[in-house]
Amino acid sequence: MKLVARVVRRFGITFLAMALVVGSLLAVAAPAHASNVEVKMGSDAGLLVFEPATVTVQPGDSVTWVNNKMAPHNVIFDASGIPGDKDLATKISHDALTFAPGESYSTTFTEDMPAGTYNYYCAPHRGAGMVGKVILEK
Repeated sequence: MKLVARVVRRFGITFLAMALVVGSLLAVAAPAHASNVEVKMGSDAGLLVFEPATVTVQPGDSVTWVNNKMAPHNVIFDASGIPGDKDLATKISHDALTFAPGESYSTTFTEDMPAGTYNYYCAPHRGAGMVGKVILEK
């Protein structure tokens, strides 16, 4: 009986150790999941701001701008304020105006885009200080 108990205990410890090793290898090898960051166009109080004004993303992540209040709004990336060129700024900008609450735009920041700060603004409200930035980290 003691022999059976010893064998069961030894196999139990061995099984537990193997399960921990395999589990930790799977956790390390699991691919990173892209996320979506939401930015409100216009604060809940009706201020002409992007909320939050600054977001940080990783390659593969998306930013969705949602019209909240005080329409119309859009999202224009400033070609002189991004780490890319004018073509990239045009590609990721959304110049069509949103009017209804809930209307939105999304941009995915990809691996081939240069890391850095991407400055943007709302064209109708830039003079009122409606500006924001996306920081792409790699």
